[in-house]
Amino acid sequence: MTMKPNNLSSEPISVVLVHGAFVDASGWRKVYEILSLDGYEVLVVQNSAVTFGKDVERTKSIIAEAAHPVVLVGHSYGGAVITEAGTDKKVRSLVYLAAFVPDTGESVFDLASQEVPGAEKAPLLPPKDGFIKIDPRKFADAFSADLDPAEAKFMADAQRPWGLEAVQGKITSAAWKSKPSFYLLATQDRMIPAQAQAAMAERAGATVVEVSSSHAVMLSQPDKVAALIRTAAKQK
Repeated sequence: MTMKPNNLSSEPISVVLVHGAFVDASGWRKVYEILSLDGYEVLVVQNSAVTFGKDVERTKSIIAEAAHPVVLVGHSYGGAVITEAGTDKKVRSLVYLAAFVPDTGESVFDLASQEVPGAEKAPLLPPKDGFIKIDPRKFADAFSADLDPAEAKFMADAQRPWGLEAVQGKITSAAWKSKPSFYLLATQDRMIPAQAQAAMAERAGATVVEVSSSHAVMLSQPDKVAALIRTAAKQK
């Protein structure tokens, strides 16, 4: 007997996952496996992290491959990418995970430069050859404090440099203005302060779910990430 997949809306849905800066698409594996077992088509974008335009175009190409209407999911810098790419007519809803949510004319740099009272700045090293990195000695505390220390250290040593052209790429059309949006707010995040996350989510009119997590929420809380994506998938 064929079992009907759990947690699916009556209409089949594809999920497209867009990673953020300093990591790569492999960080989605736990979320990918959970949603795949649920019966969703899950597609994963591998960003260049070199220029914003390239990452948007790469995301749009993956959306085009999806067999069904898309729930578009972005973590961190990936939030900016889905804000631009999410205007695609196949995208049904947006899910932001501890993510930047720029408005039209804004970049991640603009949002990250805003002062947040009482919050520490992300421990970024000075730009070198057009790229920035997190200080490896401070990576675990800032990015992945709730992961196994060995995994956090590997992430610090294996981090991908983030291109200044990606950081400074500006939104031309913000998808959250016309698409239902959901936001998973990581309360223990030391890369994007919780106060900043809350302000961006409110401006976007997003449905907010709080989780006690570091910035690496897709790794530390994959079940809660998957749960919010399921909620977005049920949005008509």
